[in-house]
Amino acid sequence: IWPWGGGYRPDMKTLPMLFPQIQRGSVISAVDLIRGIGHYAGLQNIIVEGATGLANTNYEGKAAAAIEALRHDDFVFLHVEASDEAGHDGDLDLKLRTITNRDQRIVRPILEAVDTWEEPVCVALLPDHPTPVEVRTHVSEPVPFAIWHKNMEADSTQHFDEVSCVGGSY
Repeated sequence: IWPWGGGYRPDMKTLPMLFPQIQRGSVISAVDLIRGIGHYAGLQNIIVEGATGLANTNYEGKAAAAIEALRHDDFVFLHVEASDEAGHDGDLDLKLRTITNRDQRIVRPILEAVDTWEEPVCVALLPDHPTPVEVRTHVSEPVPFAIWHKNMEADSTQHFDEVSCVGGSY
């Protein structure tokens, strides 16, 4: 037996305690750590069949689960681990493919769905850290992020990458 990560049960406030406007929320992830954080944050875990945390994850299933959760939840955290794992593997082609899959098979369907809703939805796309294929580990550098709301005026940034996002309004 090799216990890993032994510790204590954290004493933390849930998202609804910290932000009263969030009455109900969900987390969608194949990674146990993220599911656990979501649980402690007071979020419901949504299990998606075929979600693996790798490049072969069920992108469409995660997008569909997020869209459904957004119909009744105030907050949905959808986690995709695939490009981080490709970075750890040092596989540039796989990392680029996972980013394209995320954009086309998760982000696009979610944005297309919520853009038609009367209820306003805000979407934030952000990594937790960079994992460059050159070093195959996490590094402490700024990350690109995007925030979308159909009534929000866009800045002049046209591409979502580390270099282009530096010139964004944030």
